This record gives sequence, C-alpha cells and structure tokens, in this order.
Amino acid sequence: MAARPSWDGYLKFNLISVPVKAYNATVTGGGKIGLHLVHAKCHNRIRYQKVCPIHGEVTKDEIVSAYEIAKGQYVVLEPGELAELKTENDKAISIDTFIHPDALDPIYFSGSTYYLVPDGRVAQKPYAAIQEVLADKKLHGIAQVVFAGRGQVAAVRAMGGLLAMSLLSYTEQVRKPAQFEEEVSQGEVSAEERRLAQTLIEASTSEAFDLSRYHDEYTARLAKLIEAHSKGKKIVAEKAHEEPVVINLMDALRQSLDRTRKAQEGKKAHRAAGPHSKTGRAGTRRKTG
Repeated sequence: MAARPSWDGYLKFNLISVPVKAYNATVTGGGKIGLHLVHAKCHNRIRYQKVCPIHGEVTKDEIVSAYEIAKGQYVVLEPGELAELKTENDKAISIDTFIHPDALDPIYFSGSTYYLVPDGRVAQKPYAAIQEVLADKKLHGIAQVVFAGRGQVAAVRAMGGLLAMSLLSYTEQVRKPAQFEEEVSQGEVSAEERRLAQTLIEASTSEAFDLSRYHDEYTARLAKLIEAHSKGKKIVAEKAHEEPVVINLMDALRQSLDRTRKAQEGKKAHRAAGPHSKTGRAGTRRKTG
C-alpha cells in the first residue's frame, strides 16, 4: 500500500515557492508490539471514557478547548476562533537561513523526520535545484512551519536524492548542561588511565558504520513470550553469565581493552578463513581408499 502524505503545502525560500508533500520517514509502529490493558479477573479490555464530574459521560461535540488562567477558571476557545488564527503561511515551510550541520547541536532534533517530495510536474525543477545545492554544499535550511497543529522550527537537508525535514526543539524546550554541573565532580584521571581510555576508544572506533546490524532484541523476546503463552508453553529464561564487577578504573580499562582486542582478532580470523572454513573447498578434499 502506498504511503499517505502527512502534510502538503509549499517549501518557500525568498521568492521561490515549491509545492511539496511530506511523508513520515519512520515506519508506523516500527515493529513495536502493542499491549492492551485488560481487567485481571475477566480479561475484558479497559475502556477510557470522557467524563464530566457533573454531567457524566459526554460526546465529542460537547467538548471545547480552554486555557486555565486560575485554579478552576478557564478561558474557552471555540473551534472557529482557533481556525481564524491560521494564515496562508500555515501551509508553508519557510526557510529563513542556511547553516553548516555542525552549527546545530543534535540535541535539538526532536526525532520526527519527514521526506519532502515535489507535488506535481511544476515543482520538479525548483525542487531539484534546492536539493542539489544543499547536497553539494552540505548545508541545512532552517525553516518555520505549522505542523501537527502548532508552530515549529525545522531543519531541511538533502538526503538520498530527496529533501528531508526534521522537526527541532526550541531553545527553551531543551535543558542546558549547566543545570547538572553540580552533580559531576572533577575526578582526577592519571596519564596512564587517560592513555588506556584513548586506546580502548580508538580500538572500538568503526571506520564504516552500519546501523542495520542493530535490532530490537527486546521486541523479539516479547514476541517469543507471547507465542509461547498462546501455545500454552512456559519460557524459562537463560541465566546470564555474571562477570565479576571491576571497581578499579585501571583494571576495568585493561580488561576492556583486552576483550576488545580478542574480539577483533576473532573477527579477522573469521574473515580470513572465508565462507568455506567449516566444510572445506570442493575439489581440495583428499580421497581415501
């Protein structure tokens, strides 16, 4: 089934206006197993109802938006009034400036990214022009957009031949590191400890990173547990091998470095042996008798 756009409007910069559609870059659900809440005795699904303490359960058309200005005192806003606040710019991703990626700390990325694609034939050329320049110059466009019912700031960048829009957090929405400085004491690290830590990190650094080797192991175990329950089986988890806790930093660094080197040597030996290491190559086996 073809994906449905989450948003449609215009990508604007200066006098350039490109009709675009936005598609969520992440898969809905993402393999997550949804669990329901049920009553422990009868296993009926727990239902949540909209209830007024005076009138009891109410319908959707009886509910309006309101802002609490004091305890128990509200300013009621009608749907029509909220609609009047919208302007034509609410359907636009308005790029204000362009920056180099390292000017934006990753902490400001909120985790929501959307692919922007040209909407219609007329949008193809201006879309391609912006995409190619951003890819070539490795720049991010910083834009304002009304998305999911509220004004947001976003980064627009080239990604895999497309433009992608990542929603950002505003400065006031992100806690600053200074708030936690008092919880970090400046422990003295010796030159040897620093050298071992640097060696360990360098030995564990990947030149080519492949995110696809990471998988949701918890969800896989949960699926196995659910399947076992459905078949009337009981799963007994394996006891994890408990290694002695290393308290001393120097010992921990040395043992970690030793483990890392052994793991890398094992990988090199496996690669050197090749895919025929277990069975032997056809045609090289000696006949007996």
